Order: sequence, then structure tokens, then C-alpha cells
Amino acid sequence: MKAGNSGMLALAMLSATGWATGASAASAERGTFGTLDNGTTIESVTLRGDNGVSVRIITLGATLQAFEAPDRNGDIADITLGYDDPQSYLSHPNYWGQTIGRYANRIGGGRFTLDDAVFQLTLNNGTASLHGGTEGWDIRVWKIEKVEQGPVARVVLSLTSPDGDQGYPGTVQARVTYALDDQGELTIDFDATTDAPTVINMTNHALFDLGGEGSDIGTLKHRLTIPASRYTPVDEALIPTGELRPVEGSVFDFREGRVLADGIRDGSDEQIVLGRGYDHNFVLDKGRTDAPELVARLEDPASGRVLEVLSTEPGLQFYSGNFLDGTLIGKNGHLYRMGDGIALEPQLFPDTPNQPSFGTARVDPGETYHHRMIYRVSVAR
Repeated sequence: MKAGNSGMLALAMLSATGWATGASAASAERGTFGTLDNGTTIESVTLRGDNGVSVRIITLGATLQAFEAPDRNGDIADITLGYDDPQSYLSHPNYWGQTIGRYANRIGGGRFTLDDAVFQLTLNNGTASLHGGTEGWDIRVWKIEKVEQGPVARVVLSLTSPDGDQGYPGTVQARVTYALDDQGELTIDFDATTDAPTVINMTNHALFDLGGEGSDIGTLKHRLTIPASRYTPVDEALIPTGELRPVEGSVFDFREGRVLADGIRDGSDEQIVLGRGYDHNFVLDKGRTDAPELVARLEDPASGRVLEVLSTEPGLQFYSGNFLDGTLIGKNGHLYRMGDGIALEPQLFPDTPNQPSFGTARVDPGETYHHRMIYRVSVAR
């Protein structure tokens, strides 16, 4: 859609490589997004920066429901897939912008051992437990704890996950903070504590199309860079085999940037066949870090929009929207098809609780799980 006067303002603030800076303030507006069939009201908070970037967060799933940004002409579009009403997120769940927990990605067999005790999780992906199980945090109604505006606008949401939730041990107090500044940078902080040993791995599962959700060409012409020399191959159930395979010489080599169409349908690569495209964890060269570092850069040459993803975590799941089959109607009446959106999910490696060589996902009482990630949008001339 056209930005009108706000789009002209956004265009005036663009620099050659990104956004111009200036003294300004981001705003936060609290409202409602609609009502579920059971009568529950879903709240929303819209954060706006003076450069034309805005995001809408809803309490269902602590979801990034909209992410609007100008292109090189100052025209604003929503670059994330999703639904226009809250009930659709429950009736046709598809992990579009939600906060994922208690454990993002797959756990093989839906079980793991902790301190000699075996915990069986709910199964919702064949023989695996995916993104927290059949009733993960993505379909829970979170509570708004705080809304602030100023140089940075933010909203803080919280959720209590009881002991035994989806089979996981320990009562967990989780918190997600979304913070937007005036330079097009959305920071997401995930924090959690527990009263018993457990495993935690949180991320955001936004699916992006930098041309605007529902665009005619989707993401196949986007160029993606991932600073990772290795990735984790998977078996038929999409569970990592334990190997850390070099990307060199394969369609998994994104170190210098690669157009998505170059590899997404390469039937000569067994891993592409197994995933029906890309649905793999990349072993980031930076490893786990105290401060967020670059984990992915996505560029759309048509619109000029650029998305950089930064994170403290050691892995990045790249999912190329392989299971979007045109049967789901999203925002603005758009049918979403394969490749119409891609997810770049920083996190711990899939199945880490069952594969000690991947590190640990364990969190004990007295500790705080913390993951900080950043979505940074800009425009390339």
C-alpha cells in the first residue's frame, strides 16, 4: 500500500545505505486485535518509529503480527506473513510471527532425559515434538506487563508455563520484550526462569517477504547471506543426525550470499529433498555470544529492502516456507504458497537435549535463560 505523507517522510530520512538518524521519539499504542471464538479478547500494541517502520504485537502467542517498512521509494508494506484475525491463528496454526517455546524446533522422539529422568513430550510433527508440542507457547494468551514510549518504544509480555506443560518439567516464568527504535531496529529479548531443572529454547518465528506479504513473486529472488561454515544434516524425520557438515561446495553455502532460487529446488541434494527445500539449522561461525552478532542478511533487489538478523545464539534455522501449499488464506485475502515467506530463526540447535555434542539447553533454578535477537530493516539504493 502507498505510504502517503508518512511514506514521503520515510523517504526523506533514508540514507544511501540505511536510515538517517535524528532526534525523535518512538510511540506505543495499546488497542485490541479482536476476539477469539471463546470470547477472549486479544490485545495489541503497535510500536512506531519516526522513519516509517512500525510493528504490531498481539497477546496471542506474543506474536509479531505485522512489521511495516518503507521501500526505496518510500512506499510502506507489511513484510511478515500472518492473519487478519486472531481466531485464524488457532484454527489454522502455522507459526507466523509467534514466540516459540518451551523448546523451539524439533526434539527427536518427543522425549529427552534430564538427571536420569525421562520426559515424554506431546507429539505434533510425526514422531517428533515441534516448537513446544501440541499446545506450545505460540497459541497461549500472554499478559501485557508494561508499555513504554520514548527514544525506544517497548512492550513487555509474560506467561506462566506450569510444571508438566506438554511434558516439560518445572514451572517456567517466561517474558518477551519487543523494543523498536527510530532507526528500524526491533530488539526482542527472551527471558525465563524455572523452579526445577528443565530445557528452554526460545525464538521468534516470523516469515518474511521483503517485497510485502502476498507479493506476486514471493521470496525466490531474495538474496540471503548466512555466516556459517557448517550446518546440521537431518534424517527423514528432519532430526539432526549429529554431523556438522561443511557447507562448502553445496547449495547450503550462503557465506558470500546466494539467491534462494539457486538451491531451493535442487533435487540432486538429498538434504533439499528431505526438507522439501531448506529447513535446516546452520552452525554459526560466531558461536554463542554475549551480545547479538549478525546471523543473516536478506536482500530484496526489487524493493531495496534489507533485513539483518542478529542474535546471541549459536544456531540459525533457515526455513524456506516449504509447507505453504496455497490452502491457507492469510492477510488481505492472500493465498500463501511455497516460497512466499521464509523464516530465519536464531536458536540453540534442534534436538540439543538428546545430543550432548550440540551443547546444552538446560536451565536450573536460580539461573535465567536469556536470548536477545534483533531484526534490523533498512534500504539499499
